[in-house]
Amino acid sequence: MKNLKPHLTLLLVFLAFNISTAQITTKIYPKRGVVVTKIHKPKIIVHKNKNLYWADGIWYKRNQGKYIVVNAPAGIAIKRLPRGHKVVRINGRKYYKYRGIVYKKQRRNYVVVTV
Repeated sequence: MKNLKPHLTLLLVFLAFNISTAQITTKIYPKRGVVVTKIHKPKIIVHKNKNLYWADGIWYKRNQGKYIVVNAPAGIAIKRLPRGHKVVRINGRKYYKYRGIVYKKQRRNYVVVTV
């Protein structure tokens, strides 16, 4: 037991140091209506004859070379969900949720739905 105490003390000091120096990264997503000048690798999706841009789960419309954050339009389809999406059950049915937007699997796509 005497030999174990110094090792445990050293381990606790090491863990405390690592926890205190760990980097925490938090993504901050823009609210609807926010204008941004650049988005990373947007997917262009045509919905009701209008181009919408989708990047990292955020929907945009383009205006004068800038991007404006918009609500996800119901019925718009995407091929893949972003990483970090959650599987949820609503009224016994399986849906997918990411950043508050609910998607339903339809054939090979995921479609935005209002539930």
